[in-house]
Amino acid sequence: EGKGKKRNPLHDFKKTGELMLIKVNKTLEVKTKLLNTTEQCAKRCSRNKGLSFSCKAFAYDRVTKRCHWLSFNSLTNGVRKKQDHAFDLYEKKDYVRNCIIGKGADYKGTISVTKSGIQCQAWNSMIPHEH
Repeated sequence: EGKGKKRNPLHDFKKTGELMLIKVNKTLEVKTKLLNTTEQCAKRCSRNKGLSFSCKAFAYDRVTKRCHWLSFNSLTNGVRKKQDHAFDLYEKKDYVRNCIIGKGADYKGTISVTKSGIQCQAWNSMIPHEH
């Protein structure tokens, strides 16, 4: 990227229009605040700025210009999806991506079996294979 060009913070998120996530599990955390743009929401979510949890997604209410930072995403247990025309859902790609990029050091997806159905080896294990 060139000098003077700022990277768009939305690049790290997958957008789903007109969708909101509703927490069924009450231990999941949400924080909201009025912000003018989705870019501002994304920046705060990426940096976890002012949040007591690791932000995995945010929903932006286009009507009230309110950002809802979420400690969960659409793949989390205890969450249901709700169609809502006022909201756009943005989920961190690292948490919803089911593939490994590069060496996989930042992989946070949910796949734990190989294509042929064999259970994956834990990252911190040297058994049955060395890294």
